[in-house]
Amino acid sequence: MAEQRPGVSRPIWRGHLRLALVSCPIALYAARRASSDLHFHFINPATGHRVRMVTTDTESGEELQRRDLVRGFEFKKDTYVLLDDEDFERARIDSSTVLNIAKFVDAAAIDPIYFDGSYYVGPDGDSAVDVFVVLQTAMAKSRRAALSRVVIARREHAVALMPMGRGLVAHALLEQRDLADPKGIFDAIPRLDPEPDMLKLAAELIERRSGRFEPSDVEDRYEARLREVIEAKLQGEGESIAPEATPEADNVIDLMAALKRSLGQSTGTTKTGTTKKAPARKAPAGKSAPAKAASRKNPGRPVRKSA
Repeated sequence: MAEQRPGVSRPIWRGHLRLALVSCPIALYAARRASSDLHFHFINPATGHRVRMVTTDTESGEELQRRDLVRGFEFKKDTYVLLDDEDFERARIDSSTVLNIAKFVDAAAIDPIYFDGSYYVGPDGDSAVDVFVVLQTAMAKSRRAALSRVVIARREHAVALMPMGRGLVAHALLEQRDLADPKGIFDAIPRLDPEPDMLKLAAELIERRSGRFEPSDVEDRYEARLREVIEAKLQGEGESIAPEATPEADNVIDLMAALKRSLGQSTGTTKTGTTKKAPARKAPAGKSAPAKAASRKNPGRPVRKSA
């Protein structure tokens, strides 16, 4: 078993990774950390005191400690079968301690909608390194994902193991029954045959806005804004921060005109990372000039005609 390394979180699971007759000790680590999230408490506004949630017996009203509770399965109305730690231990299956690779699939064949959560996977101990590196390198070269199963928090999860850096990532996969059927939503969309000119303009607009994915693209801007509001209140500035204006959601009457105007004001990112600006377009004779480009505070927003 590997020693705890400084700066590395504790493993949430320890066991073995197995492919046929080859195996090595591994450890799973949580990939997601919530340390930066804002946390709030319920407060009594009349006193400013924090509210304490009390666990009580629904019949007797007795206050209980959570550590003294057990789990129960309701097999009929208000009637439960109680389960203790020994019962859960008896339910242990092979995936409780072994990630057995069932098969390999094309990584691109797994629809992202099945991804649930992710875990970093690394060798558990120096003796596991050689085998782990061989398996990880072979998987990286094959560009395939390994399908396996693992029990975490008393539930078995299907996982897709994919190379990342010099390690692996285990992506927990949702079952088909966990996903709502989109048929009623998608089937309501009428089948249309877009005009080639519109598709060409839309493709050009997509190309103008294309670039490389950066971690900053998924930063929580709402949390950052909320922190500004909290800081303003701490400084006694109260309502000095006004909410940002809600973008207009006008109905598009002339899609072709909206696409052209979007291209006229769009600034895109080239493949080299630099930006380029679309050339200015002159208004046709006899027609009014197009609406002004979006303000600097909100660049690139398409100008649409309202109904």
